[in-house]
Amino acid sequence: MKLKHQVIWAAMSCLAFAAIAQDGSSEDDSGVIEEVVVKAHPLGQDGLAQPSDVLDADELELKAVDNIGATVGTTPGVHNSSYGVGAGRPVIHGLSRARVRVMADQIDTLDVSVSSEDHAVTVDPIVVERIEILKGSSTLLYGSGAIGGVIDIQTGRIPNEVPQRVEGTIDVRGTDNGNGVNGSFRLNGGQENLAWHIDAFSREAEDYDIPGLAESAYQIAAEEEEAHHDEHDDHEHEHEDADHHEEEEEHGEEAHGYLPGSGVLSRGGSVGFSVIGERGFTGVSVSRLDSEYGIPGHSHAHHDHGHHDEEEHHDEEEHHEEEEELHHEEEEMPPVVDLLQTRIDLEAGLVDPFGAFENLNFRLGINDYEHAENEAGEVGTIFTNNAWEARAQLTHGLMGSWSGTFGLQFGDREFSVVGEEAATPPVDTSSFGLFWAGERSLGDLGLEAGLRYDRVKHNPHGHSSRGFNTASASIGLIMPLNESWSGTLLADLSSRAPVGEELFSDSPHPGTGVFEVGDPELDHESARNLSATLSGGAERWSLSGTFYYTLFSDFIYQAATGEEREEFEVYLYSQADATFPGFEMEGRMTVAEWGDRRLELGAFFDTVSPTLDISGNDNVPLIPPDRIGLNLAFTSDRLRANVEYIRASEQDDVAELELPSDSYADLRARIAWRVRPGDRSVDLFLAGRNLTDDEQRLHTSVVKDLAPQPGRTVEAGMRLRF
Repeated sequence: MKLKHQVIWAAMSCLAFAAIAQDGSSEDDSGVIEEVVVKAHPLGQDGLAQPSDVLDADELELKAVDNIGATVGTTPGVHNSSYGVGAGRPVIHGLSRARVRVMADQIDTLDVSVSSEDHAVTVDPIVVERIEILKGSSTLLYGSGAIGGVIDIQTGRIPNEVPQRVEGTIDVRGTDNGNGVNGSFRLNGGQENLAWHIDAFSREAEDYDIPGLAESAYQIAAEEEEAHHDEHDDHEHEHEDADHHEEEEEHGEEAHGYLPGSGVLSRGGSVGFSVIGERGFTGVSVSRLDSEYGIPGHSHAHHDHGHHDEEEHHDEEEHHEEEEELHHEEEEMPPVVDLLQTRIDLEAGLVDPFGAFENLNFRLGINDYEHAENEAGEVGTIFTNNAWEARAQLTHGLMGSWSGTFGLQFGDREFSVVGEEAATPPVDTSSFGLFWAGERSLGDLGLEAGLRYDRVKHNPHGHSSRGFNTASASIGLIMPLNESWSGTLLADLSSRAPVGEELFSDSPHPGTGVFEVGDPELDHESARNLSATLSGGAERWSLSGTFYYTLFSDFIYQAATGEEREEFEVYLYSQADATFPGFEMEGRMTVAEWGDRRLELGAFFDTVSPTLDISGNDNVPLIPPDRIGLNLAFTSDRLRANVEYIRASEQDDVAELELPSDSYADLRARIAWRVRPGDRSVDLFLAGRNLTDDEQRLHTSVVKDLAPQPGRTVEAGMRLRF
């Protein structure tokens, strides 16, 4: 990838935009430059016929925590893949990893979080402005990686308006669980036609507390059964097995009450500026993330294999106490991810570029990513990802009876893994996409439609290249039923090219606890989806429910083979048809209102029950359980209080070799008092999560049986706005 040439090309493009935007521009009599509005979704703020949710600044104030997965994971239809607090990726309608596209300002985050659950998304939720969630296939606008949905994190790092004065926020908070300390600030300012933005954050926490053992009861029972089986297989090693079992019990006692390897130290920030005129803007931002976090559960797998080696040579090392003591110290040092990312973003927007076109928007993200997985103080495996992605959208007014947007999308990725856990050879991936999406009116009805073509090519080192052509199409109908109610129907065909990890993996992966074997002959997967939404609302209430039914052809999943390699269970990337039916609903009503004070009650429910079209066990792995949630919120000019209760059911519809998970409750509460000194506001808040101190094991997590969620956590902090 000729990165230097790409940067020069992008800079020249943005300068051209700036020249056009400044043509004839000047300040009006009031000295205020017109704001240039850029919509995230070309057809509407929330995607219209597509099920969606938005976490605005007020909701993020309540929900932003730890990582992106945890922040959006209590939204109906959305869960968290959780790998402790250091890493967590969204799961939408039971679909995760490469099927859910996580973006920063409509450009992929360009990290390696799609390759494994223990890899973090490189955007911190504390410093973002807004998060938009598109639930269901979004391949039409964002490519084959969005067959399950999109999380668009809007950072505001490239400003598109000049504020009249310097404005910003300062946030400081601390938690008792893990002695966590978080701090962040955002500043926006400008003068004449130049706007600038600065943000920074720091997060630090020790290993967090848990209600009981790190290992689940199901995991302990499985280990005891395996140990009992081993004792009967080899009576000559009975004494050694007993010693091994005793050491496991000691290890379990050490992992009681806290989760080893769950600490995190993360710092980052960005600087951005824009030149803004009457017809448009052009801007650039540079961001950097330096993060270090533990990998809970990973150490357990390594520990087990270490003990197998120790048992094999037990007689030879019986009198070497110093070596055993050193080995024990190494076991107590869980692996740590040391992550460093530098990213450059460019954006340019132009109003009324030519003809019937209303808006032209161009975005480019360039990324330099590396993380090392360090074990026992030594570098084990190094992941690098040098990538860029660009997209251009041209929005048009009425052409015939349709208005909409044309778009182009390009990308290039150089992914490499070097070290003991190199599960995938270096892979260079290039992509190209072409799309159109539009809408029109049919009397009182609204109609949406769109088409997209994608070309993805993987060039692995040492393997034959693979290329995929995929196509997507959708049609949606928006039907007003009366003044309060409306319905939508959406039908779409979508397809996804397999990623390099699914094609070329051939190595043990302690992060997921299995030996992953890819299949270079995998075909692309395709889906036919039908969703129906009924929503209604008035001044004091709102209610919406969505039913979706998705039929996958050649669904890619990891199938247990029953074999072992290097003492790991072998899982083969395989394909089969699959069905994903689900339902979600959410409602809110005002219980009481007097003056500026309001009391609201909310509730939600979600469920998904997918199956594979195979003989025998047809359950899909890592499927979230049913959930029900209740929320009570009080708001006034000064006081805001919120209590939320979520009940997750047990999940016993498990795949081959997958353990079930028990039900759990999550009780959260927050109270904030606002004071207003001058033109500033200060919120002092106290919040609690998992206040019942339940053992929470998310079935969507590959380490749920080794790494439960944090126990009771109390957080206090302050947020200053000015």
